[in-house]
Amino acid sequence: MARKNLIEVSASDIPSTPSATPVAPARPLAGFIPPAARQIPVGGISKTLGAITEKVERAQDLEKQLAAGQAVVDLDPASIDASFIRDRIGVDPIGFSQLVEQIRDHGQQVPILVRPHPQAKGRYQVAYGHRRLAAARELGRKVRAVVRDLTDDQLVVSQGQENNARTNLSYIERASFAARLEDRSFRRDVIMAALAVDKAALSKMIAVARQVPAALVDAIGAAPETGRRRWMELAALLSNRNPNELLALLSREDVRSLTSDERFNAASEALKQRPEKGNRPPSTSAWTAEDKSVSVALKKSAKKATLTLEAKNGPLFAEFIAGRLDSLYAAFRASTNPGTGD
Repeated sequence: MARKNLIEVSASDIPSTPSATPVAPARPLAGFIPPAARQIPVGGISKTLGAITEKVERAQDLEKQLAAGQAVVDLDPASIDASFIRDRIGVDPIGFSQLVEQIRDHGQQVPILVRPHPQAKGRYQVAYGHRRLAAARELGRKVRAVVRDLTDDQLVVSQGQENNARTNLSYIERASFAARLEDRSFRRDVIMAALAVDKAALSKMIAVARQVPAALVDAIGAAPETGRRRWMELAALLSNRNPNELLALLSREDVRSLTSDERFNAASEALKQRPEKGNRPPSTSAWTAEDKSVSVALKKSAKKATLTLEAKNGPLFAEFIAGRLDSLYAAFRASTNPGTGD
C-alpha cells in the first residue's frame, strides 16, 4: 500500500497573493475641508508650532513650580503688591542705591517670597523682599521669586524671621512691627515667632511703641544704632511732655538733614532740658484809684515781684507805703496765719 503524504498541502490551499493595486485616497472626514494650498514655507509652520509647544511646556512647568512652592520663577514686578503690614521706617537711600547696583552687576542672587494675592486674582503679595522688588522695578527687569500659599499668620512669621536673619531691623522698627501686628489682632505667640523674642521682650517692645507716638517715630527714623534701653528712656521722658514740641524741633531743616540716630539724640537732649522757670512770662495785674491820681502795676514771677506806682500821686503813695511797711507786713502775716482760737 502506497504511503500517503501525511503533510499534504494542495496548491489550491495556498492563498494567492493579491496583485499590487494602487492605494486609493483616504476617505475624507465628514465636514472636513481640505486646507488651501500653503502660502508659507513648511519650515515657517514648523517653527511656529515649535514655539507654541515650547510656550505650553513652559506654562505647564511654571504651574508645577508654583504648586510645589519651591522653585524660583520670574515675575513681573507690576503684578506684585506690598505686604499688608509695614516693617520698615523709611528707606535708606544709600543702602538702596548700593543694592540696585549690586543687582545690576551680578543679578538677583536671593529670591523674594510672595503668595497669591488673597483679594486680587492674578496678582501676588510680598512676604519678604520689598527692597529687592523695588530694585527690580528700578532696573526694569523681572524679579526672581518663590510663590507659596501662605496664611496671614504664615506670611507675617516669614516676613519677621527673614528680616531678623538678613536685614537686621532696628529696635524701634521691630517694636513698631510688633505693635502693628497686635493692632491687627494677631496672637502674641505668632508675634513672638515672627520676631524670635520671648514674652517679656515682646511686652517691652509693644510698651515702647505705644508710648512713643508713631508720628514721632517716623520723624526720627529707624535709628539703627539706638537700642532698647535708650528708646525706653525716651518713652519715659515723654510721659509728661508734649510730643508736638519735639515734632517742631525735628521738622527744622538743620535737624532733618541729620542721620536718624542723630535726630534721636537731638530729641533726647531736648527732652532732658527742663524749661527754666525764669523764662516763663511773668503774670501782671493792675490797680487804679477812683480819682485816677495813682495807678499800681504788679508784675510777678515765681520768686520775684515788682510794684510800679505811677500817675500824679504815684511817688507820694509809694513813700506812704514804704513808711508803713512794718504794719503792712504784720497785717499780711495775720492774714496768712490766722489764730488758733486759744
